[in-house]
Amino acid sequence: MLHQWLRRGLLVLLLAWLPSVHAEETPLKVVATFSVLGDMVRAVGGDRVQLTTLVGPDSDAHVYQPTPADAKTVAEADILFVNGFGFEGWLERLIEASGYKGKMVTVTEGITGLPLADADGHKEEHGHGDVDPHAWQSLAHAKTYVHNINRGLQAADPLNSAVYAINRDAYLQQLTELEQLITDTLDKLPESRRKVVTSHDAFGYFADAYRLTFLAPQGISTETEATAKDVAALIEQIRAEKITAVFLENMMSPRLLEQIAAESGAKVGGTLYADALSPADGEAGTYPKMMQHNIETLYQALKAE
Repeated sequence: MLHQWLRRGLLVLLLAWLPSVHAEETPLKVVATFSVLGDMVRAVGGDRVQLTTLVGPDSDAHVYQPTPADAKTVAEADILFVNGFGFEGWLERLIEASGYKGKMVTVTEGITGLPLADADGHKEEHGHGDVDPHAWQSLAHAKTYVHNINRGLQAADPLNSAVYAINRDAYLQQLTELEQLITDTLDKLPESRRKVVTSHDAFGYFADAYRLTFLAPQGISTETEATAKDVAALIEQIRAEKITAVFLENMMSPRLLEQIAAESGAKVGGTLYADALSPADGEAGTYPKMMQHNIETLYQALKAE
C-alpha cells in the first residue's frame, strides 16, 4: 500500500514537472516590429523567448517594406508585439499576407498620444493617424510598454509568468534610475539652451517630458520631404533665436542637417537615435543605452561653455 502511494506521488510530481521542462525547452516564438521594441521584449522575455525583430538596427521603420520571409516569420509566431499609433503603416498588409491569427499586443495601449503638431495633409498619407507614434521617447511611457509586454508574455506562457515578472521588475528599476539621470542632467541646462534641431519630428514625447523644444525640417515621418521654404525658415529661426547646435539621426542622411548647420552658423552637436537602435555592439545597442547616449549627446552640445 505504501509503495503504491509512493508510486502515485512520484507520478504526480513527474506530471507536474514535465510541462515546466517543456516550457523551458520550447521558447515562445516572438516577433517585434522594430529594434527599440525588440530590445524591450528581449529584456522582459529573456531566454524564454525566441525573438525576431522585423526592422533592425539603423533601419527606418517608416519606409520599411515587408518581405515574403517576414510574412512567413509572422505566420509562425506565437505572439506579435507592435507599437501602434499608426507607426507601422505596413502592418495591416503584412498580417494579411501572413495570414496571422495569433495574439497581437499593442504596447502603447493605455498611453494618451500627443496630437500631431500640424495638419498639413501628411498624416493620412503616412498612416500615422492623429497622434505622434514615438511614445518610447518618454521613459514614463516606456514603462507602460514594459507592463504591456509582460502581460502579453504571461498570457501566452503562464508557466513562466514568474520569470517574466522578475525580468520586468529589474528592467523597470533600470528605467527608473535612467529617468532620474535624464532629469538631473537636463536640469543643469539654462532655458536659453533648451532648443534642439533634428532631422525629423520624432522627439515630441522627449520634449514634453523633459522641457526641451525640438525643431525639424521634416515632419513626423521620414517619408516627408522638407521643402526649400521650410528649410529657409528653419535657418532663419536658428539664427534669430541663437540656437547653438543641430543633431543628426543615425538612420538618415546627414546632408540636409549639415547644410542647415553651415548656413545657420550652428554646430553639429552629434548623432541622436530616434526610431532605431545602433547594432548591438554600438553606442546605442539597447534602449537604455540609446536614451543615455541621447541625453549625454544633447547635454554636451547644449551646455553653457
